[in-house]
This record gives sequence, structure tokens and C-alpha cells, in this order.
Amino acid sequence: MDYSASLLRLTFLALGAALVLLVARSAFRLPHDIDGTASIFDDGAGCTRFSPWACGRQRRTDTTPKSKPSSPARSSHESDVPRHPLDPLTVTEVNRARELLRAHPPFASSPSSLAVHELALDEPEKPVVRRWRKGASDGLPPRRAVAVVRFQGESHVLAVDLEAGAVTPLPAPASGYPTMTMDEQRALCAAPFSDPAFNASIRRRGVRLGDVACLPISPGWYGPAEDGGRRLIKSQCFSTEGTANFYMRPIEGLTVLVDMDTREVVHVSDRGAGIPIPAAKNTDYRRAAEDDQEDAGKQSTFGYQTVRAPSMEPAPEGPGFEVEDGHTVRWAGWEFHLKADARAGMIVSRAAVQDPSTGARREVMYKGMASELFVPYMDPTEAWYFKTYMDAGEYGFGLQAMPLVPLNDCPRHARYMDGVFVAADGRPYVRENMICVFERYAGDIAWRHSESPITGMDIRESRPKVTLVARMAASVANYDYIMDWEFQMDGLIRIKVGLSGILMVKGTPYAHMNQVRQNEEMYGTLLSENVIGVIHDHYVTFRLDMDVDGADNSFVRVEMARQDTAPGESPRRSYLKATRHVASTENDAKIRMKLYEPAEFHVINPTKKTRVGNPVGYKVVPAGTAASLLDPEDPPQKRGAFTNNQIWVTPYNKSEEWAGGLFVYQSKGEDTLATWSERDRPIENKDIVLWYTLGFHHVPCQEDFPIMPTVSSSFDLKPVNFFESNPILRQQPTQVNDLPVCAATA
Repeated sequence: MDYSASLLRLTFLALGAALVLLVARSAFRLPHDIDGTASIFDDGAGCTRFSPWACGRQRRTDTTPKSKPSSPARSSHESDVPRHPLDPLTVTEVNRARELLRAHPPFASSPSSLAVHELALDEPEKPVVRRWRKGASDGLPPRRAVAVVRFQGESHVLAVDLEAGAVTPLPAPASGYPTMTMDEQRALCAAPFSDPAFNASIRRRGVRLGDVACLPISPGWYGPAEDGGRRLIKSQCFSTEGTANFYMRPIEGLTVLVDMDTREVVHVSDRGAGIPIPAAKNTDYRRAAEDDQEDAGKQSTFGYQTVRAPSMEPAPEGPGFEVEDGHTVRWAGWEFHLKADARAGMIVSRAAVQDPSTGARREVMYKGMASELFVPYMDPTEAWYFKTYMDAGEYGFGLQAMPLVPLNDCPRHARYMDGVFVAADGRPYVRENMICVFERYAGDIAWRHSESPITGMDIRESRPKVTLVARMAASVANYDYIMDWEFQMDGLIRIKVGLSGILMVKGTPYAHMNQVRQNEEMYGTLLSENVIGVIHDHYVTFRLDMDVDGADNSFVRVEMARQDTAPGESPRRSYLKATRHVASTENDAKIRMKLYEPAEFHVINPTKKTRVGNPVGYKVVPAGTAASLLDPEDPPQKRGAFTNNQIWVTPYNKSEEWAGGLFVYQSKGEDTLATWSERDRPIENKDIVLWYTLGFHHVPCQEDFPIMPTVSSSFDLKPVNFFESNPILRQQPTQVNDLPVCAATA
């Protein structure tokens, strides 16, 4: 596959005959024109129902490159209409919003100066959505949008009534700036080349300007003396000579500060004298590059493993899940609304599960999404201290989503969903195949029991575990995030984050550890000659608006502690006791995980009980509990204070969706989950929102070079006294006759 089509869309700057401009940190694929007639959901390769078995096939023994898998058909959305209150804005609605915004004073005086940073559905009030039923005579609630724009150096937040044609200003945050647009991320890559001091620094290193690729990097916030009241960005550069993996060839120590509004270079810092640019050898990770080496008669650095993914073949009875009206997914008793979002990436709403004992569909979660991603690097030096990314609020997690690769990102039977997003000029564009949905069987067991021979009972019962996965993958420059929402037949929801892609590395004069001075701080690991992988963290904070059997819920901490027995009471000296504590206010529900103070964390409906009297509920099953070790007063941690606890619980507030605040870029940390929660509002038997932060500490190792094997972690939302008994007790076992008959393909 061509490099520019397989990883990033590179835009080259002409300087003289040929100079280079790269869209790197923005990591984006150019939108296609809106054409065609397909639905927003596409079948991957015409496959139907997933059968949890692999069919045999002839293994390849030759080295001829396999043909590329056929991609799902491109979709047009010009004729799309909303069919659910939570459906995203359609192409027609985006165009309508653009017209209204450009005609609104003061933007009408110079429409070309208006930059649209965010435009999304202004979701109807929650009670309205919960009452809505398809086919009701009153139809859909009025369609509205919320827009975040920049005009002549000022930020504006506006409500757009698409039916009435009204545009109404809304309050804007006191600090910070909106998410960057893809257009300005591309344009800012060119800015360093206009500065003579920058060009001179490149030439001093012996690098051709035509081989230079630059990244726009958000600068964080370190006080008014540093930002001077301007919207700034920093740019760092790499050599693309000899490899597609330019991230492994940093031009170390060279940092360019740019005014984002004027494109003016404010300052050039060059602290990299004497640090060589790492060699390109062994950095390319593409299959095509390896094949080219073999074709040229060169010895391959590594051999390809012969393990193949098992073939997941369709069964004749049809799909195991259905997608109605483009966004409503139904599978195995589950029903939920699924959509792409420019900032959150993927949003799951109105998740409900069927109770097998009554047949009723019961509410579990009103809305779930990734609210913010905080990635601080642990190097305080001049060229690195500011690398403390907020990937959703600064770059747009959904904007960075790449089209999924059939057969590799998603299995053959997957169905794909596009995202309709908005360019800076307000025009709609399509992010193709951004989400896939598929059934998964990994050989796991849903439940089983075999009776011991000593009972004389010949019992062997087992059931396969099949799940439904909704997946997206975002390539935020070097890093790739794989986001899965996995629904199980027993009512469990598993939210998993996978990390892959390429490390952000630092150039160093050292080629071997024996050159490093004793006790010298390297801020990371020497991965290869002249390459240090810098230590960093990843925090993904999820906003989970739980509605367990209704909107009003309570948060319960079930503490587990040793209970000693009284003298003579029992041969046992101690046992484990569980004590329930219902949180009254937000402060009662701020949770920091402690290994030797275990607890369970339940969201219950205190007004709904099982037949034996237990309150129905769901519990958070934590994992990925890495916690921030930064000083709470460190500027990055003040902005990322939403990671101070693993769990927060707040009362529902429609305006409190983004854990880092509405305006994250260069924000001061004044409008975050941590500041909202300081009000210590009542949360008992209220409409509440649970926030969970999945955390990773990453100390790089050589196995992460030149591209990282995926590392994953997840947490669960698990029923706790929600059902009267095991909800999959009646699941049927798989028999030989249930398997599809597989035919060889050409």
C-alpha cells in the first residue's frame, strides 16, 4: 500500500523547487466529495451472520503478495434524514447551519473570515429523548445545533435553530481556545519554513529542506508570561529521508513557536547542537517496504510469521445483529444508539437490555463516551516540557479517526459506519468507515459446569461466549488508539482502549548504554542508536450517564475489610465483611483506588428491587488504574485535574460533558470535572453521571521499536442484582449442525 494512503496524508510545501510540508500531529486523511447512494452503514464484504468457528483453508506457501481486500463501498449522505432524536447532523443540516452562521451578524460582514471549529447536534433535553418513541404522532423534537467558531480573533459559542433559522449567542469559557480545525493544523505545518532562522538551523544539520516534515504541537499553559494572550502552537520537525517512519528521525532540540492566528514565527529555540539525527535503517514498518528489500535481494531484518487470523464465515440464516435507521443497533437483547463524533470519537446512547424473565427492555445507560484523553510526557527539558496533550479537546479525537482496514482492523463480516464532519469553512465532509460493528467469538466460555464422577451424574454443560463490538481507531499523529465498546449477552458492557502506533522519541548522542554517564537522567529508555523513548502516561476519561432502570440512581461504595471473630466464636480468626455506604454528595464519591482497601462501586436504583429485595444496579469493575504521580500544582496536572481520582460522580448537567472543559486549548484548568465537583452537590437518588479514568504508565522498551505491539486495558459495567438470575441460563449450546458449510474461494 502506498505510504501516503496507508498512514498519513502528507502535504508538501514548495520552497524553491521542492520543499516539504507535512500534516503530522493532525494525522488526517483528506475528506472525499460527497457522492454515491449507499447507506451510512455498509457491509464489509457482503458477509452475513458471524459463526463462532473458523473454516479450514489452504495455507499460502508462496511469497507472492496477496491481493488487497476489497474496501466497503463509499457512502453518500446527501439524502440522509434524521430518524432518531440523537442522530448526528446530516449533510443537509450542516449546510443549513453554515448558511445561518454566515448570515449572522457580525459574521455576515466577512463570511470568509469565519472559521468553524465545532458544529454538532445540540441534543434535545434528556426527558424529551427518554419519552420519545419511534412512530409517535409528534415526530422528532426540533433539530438544533451548537457551533463553536472563531471570527477576527475572538471565540464564539452559538445555538443554531435549524428549523426556525435563529442563531443565539451562548456564554463562552473565560479561558482557553476551541479545538483546532483540521485546516489550520495543515496550514500551521508550513509556518516554520517562512522563518530564515529555522531554515538556517536545518541547513546547519546537513538536512535538505525537501526532507523536513513538521508537527504542530499544542503548548499547554504555563502562565501569561509565556502565552502573552495569544493563541500559540509549537512545531517540531523530523527527517523523512529513507523511511516512512519519520517519527524515529527527530531533529532534536529545534522548536518553533508560532502565532496560530497570524501564522507568524514568534521564536525559534535550537538546543540540539551535537545531537545526530537517528538513522533510517530498520525503522520502516510497512509490509511494502519489507517486500521491496527482498525484491532488491537484501536480507530482511525479520521474517514474517506464518500465523493467520482464522476465517470467520457467515451462517446462512443472516446477520446476528441489525442496524435500523443507520444508528440503532440491536443484538441479543441489546439495543443502543451509535454515532460518530468529531470530538469524542464514538458515542453510545440509550443502551438498554432485554430481561429474559419478563421480555421487557430495561434501561442501563443514557450516554457513554470518551470525554478527554490526557497524555503528559515526563521530560522537563526545554524541548519537551510542554508535551502534555489533550487529544480530544485540542485535536479532536474523532477528527483524527482513520478509515478502518477491512480484514485487519475489523473481520470480514463487520459492517461500517461513516462520520459526517465539518471543515473550517463550515462545509460537510465524510470520514469513511470510521466505526465498525461485528460479532466476536474468541473461544471464550460464557458459562460451564461438569459434574465430578464421584456423584455418578454424567453432566457436561458449556456455552460459547459471543459478543458484539463497536470499534473505532484514531491516529493522533504517532499514536494509534483502538476504542472498543463490547456488549455481552449476560448484560455486561466492556470498554476497552488499545494503544499502538509509534513512540514519540527523543534524539540523543548515545548509541549504547555504556556511553551514558552514571546517574544521568535520560527521561526514558535507549531503544536504538541515538533514539530514546520518553516515559509518558495515557489517561482516557469516560463520561458514563448511567440510567439503571430509570434516571434517578445512587452511588454505593461497598467496602471490604477484615472482620475478626470473637474469642470462642469460631475456629476461624477472621473473615471478609462487605459494608455498603451510599454517597450523599459528590465528595463521598471521589474514589482513588487502593490495593489493600478493596471495594466495589455500584450504581443502583434505590426504588427498584428484585423479588428478594435487593436494589437493582450495575457496578464498575476497575482496571487500568494507573494514577497520575504529578504534583497537583504542576500546570499540566491542574489542566488534567480530572485524573486526580479514578472515579467521580456528579449530578447530571447537560453542559458538563468535557472533563477538561469546553475550551481545552491553552486552558488554565478553571473549567474541569475537578472544579465542577468542588460544589459538592447532592447525588443520592438523583440523575447522576459516573466518570471513570483508564490509566496507563508507559516506560518504553526495545520491543516498542519501530512500531508498538498493541497494549490494551479495559473496565466493565457489570449487572449486580439487575436480573433475577443468570440471564444467559437458557442460551443454547452450539452443535455441529449449526456450523456453516464453507466453500473455497478463488
